[in-house]
Amino acid sequence: MERIASEVKYEGRIATVRVDRFRYEDGSESDREIVAHPGAVGIIAYDDEFAYLVRQPREAVGERALLEVPAGKLDVEGESPLECAQRELVEEIGYAAREWEEAKRFYATPGFAEEEVTLFFATGLEPVDGHEPIAEERIEVVRWPLAELDAAIEECADSKSIIGLLLLRERLRSG
Repeated sequence: MERIASEVKYEGRIATVRVDRFRYEDGSESDREIVAHPGAVGIIAYDDEFAYLVRQPREAVGERALLEVPAGKLDVEGESPLECAQRELVEEIGYAAREWEEAKRFYATPGFAEEEVTLFFATGLEPVDGHEPIAEERIEVVRWPLAELDAAIEECADSKSIIGLLLLRERLRSG
């Protein structure tokens, strides 16, 4: 398929909506509404006892306190997914990690959005001196016991967190 036209319909702080026209191999054409998004990261931060999660309001889905892995949007020009993850871990939970490993890349909702999410394992956690949480984000840090990881997976309702915690469970089982 080939994109033959594109028109921005809305441009916002978080996403842009455009209508793109595609031509397929059989010559047919079709319009698609596409949500453009710069991408995001999720951090599977853990130590020998705990996974470090967050609870925060998610107004778009009417959730006052959704349980998630720490995460953030690639919104700093020139910042790599790893650099974004390192920044977001400090911003959201006040920890830095000595070891980082890319765990998985996936499209969040490829039927209508470009957003690609990169998940990272973060270990060797250390508190960051002088960390101040960003008040308007309303983030509660949750230290979830690894022994109860299945309960965290059950409680999570967003894809990046479910995928991340399933990857963590598999990693811990295979030792």
